[in-house]
Amino acid sequence: MKDNYPFYLANEAVYKNKDLEVTNKYTGEVATRVAKANAEDIDRAIAAAEKAQPAMTAMSPFERQAVLDHCIKRFKEREEELADALCIEAGKPIKDAKGEVTRLIDTFRIASEESVRINGEVINLEISARAKGYQGMTKKVPIGPCSFISPFNFPLNLAAHKVAPAIAAGCTFILKPASRTPIGALIIGEILAETDLPKGAFSILPCSRDGADLFTTDERLKLLSFTGSPDVGWELKAKAGKKPVILELGGNAACIVDEDADLEDALERIIVGAYYQSGQSCIGVQRVLLHRSIFDDFKQRFVEKVKALKSGDPSDKDTFIGPMISESEAKRLEGWIQNAEKQGATLLCGGERNGAMLEATVMENVPKDADLSAEEAFGPVAVLYPFDDFDAALDEINNSRYGLQAGIFTRDLYKANRAWDKLEVGGVVIGDVPSWRVDNMPYGGVKDSGLGREGIRYAIEDMTETRLLVIRTPQ
Repeated sequence: MKDNYPFYLANEAVYKNKDLEVTNKYTGEVATRVAKANAEDIDRAIAAAEKAQPAMTAMSPFERQAVLDHCIKRFKEREEELADALCIEAGKPIKDAKGEVTRLIDTFRIASEESVRINGEVINLEISARAKGYQGMTKKVPIGPCSFISPFNFPLNLAAHKVAPAIAAGCTFILKPASRTPIGALIIGEILAETDLPKGAFSILPCSRDGADLFTTDERLKLLSFTGSPDVGWELKAKAGKKPVILELGGNAACIVDEDADLEDALERIIVGAYYQSGQSCIGVQRVLLHRSIFDDFKQRFVEKVKALKSGDPSDKDTFIGPMISESEAKRLEGWIQNAEKQGATLLCGGERNGAMLEATVMENVPKDADLSAEEAFGPVAVLYPFDDFDAALDEINNSRYGLQAGIFTRDLYKANRAWDKLEVGGVVIGDVPSWRVDNMPYGGVKDSGLGREGIRYAIEDMTETRLLVIRTPQ
């Protein structure tokens, strides 16, 4: 890493200060320092985005595509640097970090492809005699300057899911990356600054939450897209005023393993789904519902595999469990584990903490109303439950204030379809974990898990408006 990084205001690097310390999440030491924006900087960025919007709208689709293609090229050239930054600032095991860089490239590539096929339609308006001689056409136009707030757990790809479709759609934007993990977004900013985007088209501004109200309340911004915790997300929506709001929030994702499932396959996938990047994913497997006929066998084999996971330095290529984002978060989850034990839960393995490192943990008999089951754990913990009836298991998944994604391991086509019909979630994944995602699919949740969908084409829909043209031919 460099010794210090600027923020980006109206496409330009600004080395204003070194006020934001970014730590190595494994060692706890300061890794670098970042310039921190204040309310005045944010106001200037919004004004610049508003001023640049006509020029951004005027860019041809092939010109927007060229910007995205330049980013893809530069991401590939800086792939190792981006992965190392993730490993340091997020504590992400290097294998997962390299995977996220791959997804960053995928996301921009999909946006590049979509940028030249944002189409309208011809509408037949002659539905009655009074409309004879009328025809209609629609086109998509950019919604205007957008406000983006991205989280710490996927600092590259979740920022990309906002930035890339905005460029494809022709929207200027301001982005607030997570203060704990701003470096990936700032490298994206450095690469965007090399392009021919209109001056003021983008700003990337690490700042304190207290100083970021303008991201939400300013009426010059025409859309807010937030990814983060439910409590913060719904609070921002309440403050956002007239602008549309897209929320990608939390979950306590569940996975069903039915009696006919390939047990070894399910074991391997659930290990990944529950413990990759220390469980810090909103679609990480948290609740595992197992048919009673396979419960004991699965439990024994699952615990053995979890105990064998290597934890430690995320820069070691063999490390599977790295640190949580902070010691305070590790302490919170340790407390939830201990409280569940006090309520009668059984600890099958793990549960010990050393600083920000929390052991991969498996529990059973966790009360349904305990935080460890009812809320979002966001850490390396899975809780096991037996079931006898498939439909009752579906009801149990729905017995949650969250509804992001669910995974179903079954070979029964009718059960798979029933799960798709009944589950109150944004996505149902058959034969895999709810943690599975590719970057062109519609992704988002219901209930407290959010509002709207990401996935490039779906984000472009949100970032554009339909404009109608009616033509009358005199009779």
